[in-house]
Order: sequence, then C-alpha cells, then structure tokens
Amino acid sequence: MNKMKFFLFFIICLLSFFSFSQEIAILKYKGGGDWYSNPTALPNLIKFCNTNINTKINSIPQTVEVGSTDIFQFPLLHMTGHGNVFFNDTDTENLRSYLISGGFLHIDDNYGMQPYITKELKKIFPDKDLIELPKNHQIFNIAYKFPKGLPKIHEHDGKRPQALGIFYEGRLVLLFTFESDLGDGWEDPEVHNDPEEVRLRALKMGANIVKYAFEN
Repeated sequence: MNKMKFFLFFIICLLSFFSFSQEIAILKYKGGGDWYSNPTALPNLIKFCNTNINTKINSIPQTVEVGSTDIFQFPLLHMTGHGNVFFNDTDTENLRSYLISGGFLHIDDNYGMQPYITKELKKIFPDKDLIELPKNHQIFNIAYKFPKGLPKIHEHDGKRPQALGIFYEGRLVLLFTFESDLGDGWEDPEVHNDPEEVRLRALKMGANIVKYAFEN
C-alpha cells in the first residue's frame, strides 16, 4: 500500500470511528482461544449501563475481527477468553492504528489468558509494558467509587486482582483486568450463582470502564 492509499485508508477509518459515539464490540482473535466465552456478559453490561449511566448503546453487541477495519466503528472493544491468543502482522498493525487514533480495548482474563496476551501485546507496543493502575485512577471513580481498585469477582489462584494498562501519549488506550473475572460477574445470575452484591460490583466496575472509554 503506497503512502497516499494508506493516508486515505487512515482518514476513512478515523471518520468511521468518530461516527459511532456509543458502541461496543466483541473482539474475535486467532490462536484457538475461546473469544466467544461469557456470551451473556456484554449484553447484561450494556443493559446496566443504559439503565444507570445514561448510555444509549446498541443492546446486541457486534463481533469484529482484529484485522478488520470494522474495529474503527467502535470506541470500545471487549476481549476475553481462557487460552491462546495470536495476532498476525495485519492484526498487529490494525489494532495499533485503532488504539493510537482514539480507540480503547478492554481485555478481561477469564482465567488462563495472561501469558498469551502479554506476549502478543508486545507486537503492538514493543516499547511499552503493562503497568498497574493506581487505586486513585479515574477509571475507579468515574461513575462508581472503588477505593481499593479493581474488585475481586471470582477466585482462582489466590492472587489479588490487578488492573493493568498501556498508555500512549499519556492516554490509557488498553486495560487488562487480571485475576478478577469481571465478565463472569456480568453473566446471567444462574450461570455462576454469584450473590447479587458480587454481580452488582462487577457491573459497576464494568460501567466505569465503559464510561471512561467513551469520555477519554
């Protein structure tokens, strides 16, 4: 692709991105990991946000592939799973362009994803590391208050929950929630039989992520 074609492609992507102010999509990735896990999670989070923080998000989230220009239509992408993740060169270039041009990616480790996604993120930002967000970061306070930071929803290895981020030119462009399992808390109540206060905690934290992604 020559420079002029790339420039026109980039402008079209930017226009697509800014034409959709409140939309969320599930990110479909390669590698064999179950990108489709927690099927009721995102619809429930969207319903909660539309009811409680005045969003007007399409109630049925779309699915987009990492390498598709369709990702530029969504200010927020959600990614989850338990296992392997792989980004090829097209995926890497596309996702980097999306993130540095204003997009936001939330990755929620559904247990077992961390070693794979950490390696793949280095393809996108080879000079950046995931860093833990401080408890006073805006994302923990923007709609609901979480003075202790990321809440623990499901227990796996006895480790504390961590909210890890990547910043580009001072803006948080990617959030990786680890050892928390927010998506499990967003699922229908009968899926995990979590107490209502646990589900509500997960949904409130999810609403904070949505609001932050839409407003920053």
